[in-house]
Amino acid sequence: MGASPARPLISPAAPSLGGVYAALLLQVLISAGTYLTAKRAMTELPPLSVVLWRFLLSGVVFALMLAFLPGRKLPPREAWGRVVMLGLLAGPVNQVFFFSGLARSTAAHGALLYALTPLGVYLLSLARGQERSSGRTLAGIAIAFVGVVVLLLGRGLADARGSVVGDVLILFAVLAWVAYTTEGKPLVATYGPLHATAWCMVMGSVLMLPFAPFYGDVGALLATSGAAKACIGYLGLLTSVVAYLLWFYALSKVSASKVAIFSNLQPAATAVAAWALLDEALHWEIAVGGALVLAGVRLTQRVTAPAPSAPLAPVEGRRAA
Repeated sequence: MGASPARPLISPAAPSLGGVYAALLLQVLISAGTYLTAKRAMTELPPLSVVLWRFLLSGVVFALMLAFLPGRKLPPREAWGRVVMLGLLAGPVNQVFFFSGLARSTAAHGALLYALTPLGVYLLSLARGQERSSGRTLAGIAIAFVGVVVLLLGRGLADARGSVVGDVLILFAVLAWVAYTTEGKPLVATYGPLHATAWCMVMGSVLMLPFAPFYGDVGALLATSGAAKACIGYLGLLTSVVAYLLWFYALSKVSASKVAIFSNLQPAATAVAAWALLDEALHWEIAVGGALVLAGVRLTQRVTAPAPSAPLAPVEGRRAA
Protein backbone atom coordinates (compact mmCIF):
# COMPACT_ATOMS: atom_id res chain seq x y z
CA MET A 1 0.00 0.00 0.00
CA GLY A 2 1.46 3.35 -1.06
CA ALA A 3 2.27 5.96 1.52
CA SER A 4 -0.34 8.66 1.85
CA PRO A 5 0.80 12.26 1.53
CA ALA A 6 1.84 13.84 4.78
CA ARG A 7 -0.73 16.09 6.37
CA PRO A 8 0.25 19.35 8.01
CA LEU A 9 0.27 19.18 11.77
CA ILE A 10 -1.60 22.48 11.92
CA SER A 11 -4.44 23.21 9.56
CA PRO A 12 -4.38 26.51 7.69
CA ALA A 13 -6.16 29.26 9.56
CA ALA A 14 -6.60 32.96 9.44
CA PRO A 15 -3.69 34.86 10.92
CA SER A 16 -4.05 35.77 14.58
CA LEU A 17 -5.38 39.24 15.26
CA GLY A 18 -3.93 39.37 18.76
CA GLY A 19 -1.30 41.88 17.69
CA VAL A 20 -3.95 44.10 16.07
CA TYR A 21 -6.10 44.14 19.19
CA ALA A 22 -3.07 44.82 21.39
CA ALA A 23 -2.17 47.76 19.15
CA LEU A 24 -5.73 49.11 19.31
CA LEU A 25 -5.87 48.79 23.10
CA LEU A 26 -2.60 50.70 23.40
CA GLN A 27 -4.01 53.31 21.01
CA VAL A 28 -7.09 53.60 23.24
CA LEU A 29 -4.95 54.13 26.35
CA ILE A 30 -2.89 56.84 24.65
CA SER A 31 -5.98 58.55 23.27
CA ALA A 32 -7.65 58.49 26.69
CA GLY A 33 -4.83 60.61 28.01
CA THR A 34 -5.30 63.06 25.15
CA TYR A 35 -8.42 64.59 26.72
CA LEU A 36 -6.66 65.15 30.05
CA THR A 37 -3.40 66.50 28.62
CA ALA A 38 -5.17 68.72 26.09
CA LYS A 39 -7.31 70.32 28.78
CA ARG A 40 -4.21 70.86 30.96
CA ALA A 41 -2.16 72.41 28.14
CA MET A 42 -5.01 74.77 27.23
CA THR A 43 -4.98 76.26 30.72
CA GLU A 44 -1.74 78.02 29.73
CA LEU A 45 -1.89 78.30 25.93
CA PRO A 46 -4.65 79.05 23.41
CA PRO A 47 -6.13 75.96 21.71
CA LEU A 48 -4.59 76.72 18.32
CA SER A 49 -1.16 77.18 19.89
CA VAL A 50 -1.41 73.73 21.45
CA VAL A 51 -2.45 72.23 18.09
CA LEU A 52 0.34 74.03 16.24
CA TRP A 53 3.14 72.93 18.57
CA ARG A 54 1.74 69.41 18.69
CA PHE A 55 1.83 69.07 14.91
CA LEU A 56 5.19 70.75 14.47
CA LEU A 57 6.69 68.29 16.94
CA SER A 58 5.08 65.23 15.34
CA GLY A 59 5.90 66.51 11.84
CA VAL A 60 9.61 66.70 12.66
CA VAL A 61 9.54 63.16 14.07
CA PHE A 62 7.80 61.73 11.02
CA ALA A 63 10.10 63.63 8.64
CA LEU A 64 13.11 62.11 10.41
CA MET A 65 11.54 58.67 10.16
CA LEU A 66 11.06 59.07 6.41
CA ALA A 67 14.62 60.37 6.02
CA PHE A 68 16.34 57.51 7.82
CA LEU A 69 14.09 54.50 7.26
CA PRO A 70 14.25 52.50 4.01
CA GLY A 71 11.60 52.94 1.36
CA ARG A 72 9.99 55.90 -0.35
CA LYS A 73 10.70 59.33 1.04
CA LEU A 74 7.89 61.08 -0.82
CA PRO A 75 4.50 59.81 -1.99
CA PRO A 76 4.25 58.76 -5.65
CA ARG A 77 2.55 61.22 -7.96
CA GLU A 78 -0.75 59.33 -8.04
CA ALA A 79 -1.03 59.46 -4.22
CA TRP A 80 -0.35 63.16 -3.67
CA GLY A 81 -3.99 64.22 -3.88
CA ARG A 82 -5.07 61.74 -1.22
CA VAL A 83 -2.12 62.59 1.04
CA VAL A 84 -2.99 66.30 0.89
CA MET A 85 -6.64 65.54 1.64
CA LEU A 86 -5.79 63.25 4.58
CA GLY A 87 -3.23 65.72 5.93
CA LEU A 88 -5.87 68.45 5.80
CA LEU A 89 -8.41 66.25 7.58
CA ALA A 90 -5.96 65.11 10.30
CA GLY A 91 -4.38 68.51 10.90
CA PRO A 92 -6.19 71.81 10.33
CA VAL A 93 -9.70 70.34 10.13
CA ASN A 94 -9.89 67.64 12.81
CA GLN A 95 -7.56 69.12 15.39
CA VAL A 96 -8.47 72.80 15.01
CA PHE A 97 -12.17 71.98 15.33
CA PHE A 98 -11.59 69.51 18.18
CA PHE A 99 -9.41 71.75 20.34
CA SER A 100 -11.52 74.84 19.66
CA GLY A 101 -14.64 72.89 20.58
CA LEU A 102 -13.07 71.29 23.66
CA ALA A 103 -12.08 74.74 24.94
CA ARG A 104 -15.78 75.77 24.81
CA SER A 105 -17.42 72.47 25.78
CA THR A 106 -16.71 69.67 28.25
CA ALA A 107 -14.68 66.48 28.02
CA ALA A 108 -17.90 64.48 28.58
CA HIS A 109 -19.59 66.10 25.60
CA GLY A 110 -16.49 65.55 23.50
CA ALA A 111 -16.34 61.87 24.41
CA LEU A 112 -20.05 61.40 23.65
CA LEU A 113 -19.76 63.00 20.22
CA TYR A 114 -16.65 60.97 19.39
CA ALA A 115 -18.66 57.85 20.26
CA LEU A 116 -20.48 58.47 16.97
CA THR A 117 -17.25 57.71 15.08
CA PRO A 118 -17.90 53.96 14.56
CA LEU A 119 -21.35 54.60 13.09
CA GLY A 120 -20.00 57.27 10.76
CA VAL A 121 -17.12 55.06 9.64
CA TYR A 122 -19.45 52.12 9.06
CA LEU A 123 -21.93 54.13 6.98
CA LEU A 124 -19.19 55.79 4.91
CA SER A 125 -17.46 52.43 4.37
CA LEU A 126 -20.76 51.00 3.12
CA ALA A 127 -21.19 53.94 0.75
CA ARG A 128 -17.66 53.42 -0.61
CA GLY A 129 -18.11 49.67 -0.98
CA GLN A 130 -15.32 48.91 1.49
CA GLU A 131 -17.61 46.79 3.70
CA ARG A 132 -20.78 44.74 3.42
CA SER A 133 -23.97 45.49 5.29
CA SER A 134 -24.16 43.54 8.57
CA GLY A 135 -26.85 43.58 11.22
CA ARG A 136 -24.35 42.26 13.75
CA THR A 137 -21.97 45.17 13.10
CA LEU A 138 -24.80 47.70 13.44
CA ALA A 139 -26.00 46.04 16.65
CA GLY A 140 -22.47 46.06 18.09
CA ILE A 141 -22.09 49.76 17.27
CA ALA A 142 -25.46 50.54 18.88
CA ILE A 143 -24.67 48.56 22.06
CA ALA A 144 -21.27 50.23 22.38
CA PHE A 145 -22.82 53.69 21.94
CA VAL A 146 -25.41 52.97 24.65
CA GLY A 147 -22.54 51.85 26.86
CA VAL A 148 -20.74 55.15 26.28
CA VAL A 149 -23.89 57.10 27.21
CA VAL A 150 -24.36 55.09 30.44
CA LEU A 151 -20.68 55.47 31.30
CA LEU A 152 -20.68 59.22 30.72
CA LEU A 153 -23.81 59.64 32.84
CA GLY A 154 -21.67 58.42 35.71
CA ARG A 155 -19.13 61.13 34.88
CA GLY A 156 -21.58 64.01 35.01
CA LEU A 157 -22.90 64.08 31.45
CA ALA A 158 -26.41 64.98 32.64
CA ASP A 159 -25.08 68.05 34.47
CA ALA A 160 -22.47 69.04 31.88
CA ARG A 161 -23.27 72.31 30.17
CA GLY A 162 -21.03 72.77 27.16
CA SER A 163 -21.84 75.50 24.67
CA VAL A 164 -23.72 74.61 21.50
CA VAL A 165 -20.91 76.20 19.48
CA GLY A 166 -18.34 73.97 21.20
CA ASP A 167 -20.38 70.83 20.56
CA VAL A 168 -20.87 71.72 16.89
CA LEU A 169 -17.13 72.27 16.48
CA ILE A 170 -16.41 68.87 18.05
CA LEU A 171 -18.98 67.26 15.75
CA PHE A 172 -17.14 68.70 12.74
CA ALA A 173 -13.94 67.22 14.18
CA VAL A 174 -15.67 63.83 14.43
CA LEU A 175 -16.80 64.01 10.79
CA ALA A 176 -13.23 64.83 9.75
CA TRP A 177 -11.91 61.83 11.72
CA VAL A 178 -14.52 59.56 10.12
CA ALA A 179 -13.41 60.69 6.66
CA TYR A 180 -9.72 60.36 7.62
CA THR A 181 -10.23 56.78 8.82
CA THR A 182 -12.26 55.67 5.81
CA GLU A 183 -10.33 57.49 3.10
CA GLY A 184 -7.01 56.49 4.63
CA LYS A 185 -7.61 52.75 4.31
CA PRO A 186 -6.82 52.53 0.56
CA LEU A 187 -3.58 54.46 1.10
CA VAL A 188 -2.57 52.06 3.88
CA ALA A 189 -3.51 49.06 1.73
CA THR A 190 -1.13 50.26 -0.99
CA TYR A 191 1.87 51.74 0.83
CA GLY A 192 1.71 50.34 4.37
CA PRO A 193 0.88 52.03 7.69
CA LEU A 194 4.27 53.62 8.37
CA HIS A 195 4.65 55.52 5.10
CA ALA A 196 0.93 56.35 4.87
CA THR A 197 0.88 57.79 8.39
CA ALA A 198 4.16 59.66 7.98
CA TRP A 199 3.17 61.29 4.70
CA CYS A 200 -0.22 62.36 6.03
CA MET A 201 1.12 63.75 9.31
CA VAL A 202 3.99 65.64 7.67
CA MET A 203 1.45 67.10 5.24
CA GLY A 204 -0.81 67.99 8.17
CA SER A 205 2.10 69.76 9.86
CA VAL A 206 2.90 71.72 6.69
CA LEU A 207 -0.74 72.78 6.39
CA MET A 208 -0.61 74.04 9.99
CA LEU A 209 2.24 76.46 9.18
CA PRO A 210 -0.07 79.37 8.18
CA PHE A 211 -1.12 79.48 11.86
CA ALA A 212 2.50 79.94 12.99
CA PRO A 213 2.67 83.78 12.73
CA PHE A 214 -0.40 84.07 14.97
CA TYR A 215 -0.04 81.17 17.41
CA GLY A 216 3.61 80.12 17.24
CA ASP A 217 5.02 82.45 19.90
CA VAL A 218 8.15 80.65 21.11
CA GLY A 219 8.43 82.93 24.13
CA ALA A 220 4.91 82.05 25.26
CA LEU A 221 5.73 78.36 24.91
CA LEU A 222 8.92 78.67 26.92
CA ALA A 223 7.08 80.62 29.62
CA THR A 224 4.66 77.77 30.28
CA SER A 225 5.11 75.39 33.19
CA GLY A 226 6.90 72.10 32.92
CA ALA A 227 3.55 70.32 33.16
CA ALA A 228 2.18 72.19 30.14
CA LYS A 229 5.32 71.43 28.11
CA ALA A 230 5.03 67.76 29.09
CA CYS A 231 1.41 67.75 27.93
CA ILE A 232 2.40 69.15 24.54
CA GLY A 233 5.13 66.52 24.35
CA TYR A 234 2.54 63.85 25.11
CA LEU A 235 0.22 65.18 22.40
CA GLY A 236 3.01 65.54 19.84
CA LEU A 237 4.85 62.25 20.44
CA LEU A 238 2.37 59.76 21.87
CA THR A 239 -0.96 60.94 20.43
CA SER A 240 0.22 62.23 17.06
CA VAL A 241 3.00 59.71 16.38
CA VAL A 242 2.45 56.46 18.27
CA ALA A 243 -1.36 56.48 18.36
CA TYR A 244 -1.69 57.49 14.70
CA LEU A 245 0.73 54.78 13.64
CA LEU A 246 -1.20 52.19 15.64
CA TRP A 247 -4.48 53.37 14.10
CA PHE A 248 -3.25 53.01 10.51
CA TYR A 249 -1.52 49.72 11.37
CA ALA A 250 -4.87 48.32 12.54
CA LEU A 251 -6.55 49.67 9.39
CA SER A 252 -4.05 47.69 7.32
CA LYS A 253 -5.22 44.45 8.98
CA VAL A 254 -8.99 44.68 9.55
CA SER A 255 -12.01 46.64 8.31
CA ALA A 256 -12.46 50.29 9.20
CA SER A 257 -15.57 49.65 11.30
CA LYS A 258 -13.73 47.05 13.42
CA VAL A 259 -11.00 49.61 14.08
CA ALA A 260 -13.34 52.54 14.73
CA ILE A 261 -15.42 50.69 17.35
CA PHE A 262 -12.40 50.65 19.65
CA SER A 263 -12.68 54.42 20.00
CA ASN A 264 -15.72 53.80 22.21
CA LEU A 265 -13.42 52.27 24.81
CA GLN A 266 -11.74 55.66 25.29
CA PRO A 267 -14.30 57.11 27.74
CA ALA A 268 -13.85 54.10 30.02
CA ALA A 269 -10.08 54.40 29.82
CA THR A 270 -10.32 58.15 30.46
CA ALA A 271 -12.51 57.53 33.52
CA VAL A 272 -9.98 55.09 34.94
CA ALA A 273 -7.12 57.51 34.19
CA ALA A 274 -9.00 60.37 35.88
CA TRP A 275 -9.60 58.12 38.91
CA ALA A 276 -5.94 57.13 39.10
CA LEU A 277 -4.42 60.55 38.38
CA LEU A 278 -7.05 63.05 39.48
CA ASP A 279 -8.78 61.15 42.31
CA GLU A 280 -12.15 61.28 40.51
CA ALA A 281 -14.75 58.87 41.89
CA LEU A 282 -15.75 55.69 40.06
CA HIS A 283 -19.50 54.99 39.84
CA TRP A 284 -21.59 51.95 38.94
CA GLU A 285 -22.46 53.58 35.61
CA ILE A 286 -18.82 53.32 34.59
CA ALA A 287 -18.78 49.55 35.22
CA VAL A 288 -22.11 48.94 33.44
CA GLY A 289 -21.28 51.25 30.56
CA GLY A 290 -17.83 49.74 30.18
CA ALA A 291 -19.33 46.25 30.06
CA LEU A 292 -21.77 47.31 27.33
CA VAL A 293 -18.97 48.89 25.31
CA LEU A 294 -16.92 45.71 25.59
CA ALA A 295 -19.94 43.65 24.49
CA GLY A 296 -20.46 45.92 21.49
CA VAL A 297 -16.78 45.76 20.53
CA ARG A 298 -16.80 41.98 20.86
CA LEU A 299 -19.94 41.62 18.73
CA THR A 300 -18.47 43.81 16.00
CA GLN A 301 -15.21 41.83 15.89
CA ARG A 302 -17.13 38.59 15.26
CA VAL A 303 -18.32 39.82 11.86
CA THR A 304 -16.47 38.04 9.05
CA ALA A 305 -15.82 38.43 5.34
CA PRO A 306 -15.65 42.20 4.89
CA ALA A 307 -15.23 43.50 1.38
CA PRO A 308 -11.55 44.16 0.70
CA SER A 309 -10.32 47.71 0.31
CA ALA A 310 -9.07 48.45 -3.17
CA PRO A 311 -5.45 49.63 -3.32
CA LEU A 312 -4.54 52.85 -5.04
CA ALA A 313 -1.89 51.36 -7.31
CA PRO A 314 -0.90 47.99 -8.76
CA VAL A 315 0.97 45.55 -6.56
CA GLU A 316 4.20 46.47 -8.33
CA GLY A 317 3.79 50.00 -7.04
CA ARG A 318 3.66 48.79 -3.46
CA ARG A 319 6.79 46.68 -3.81
CA ALA A 320 8.63 49.80 -4.87
CA ALA A 321 7.62 51.57 -1.69
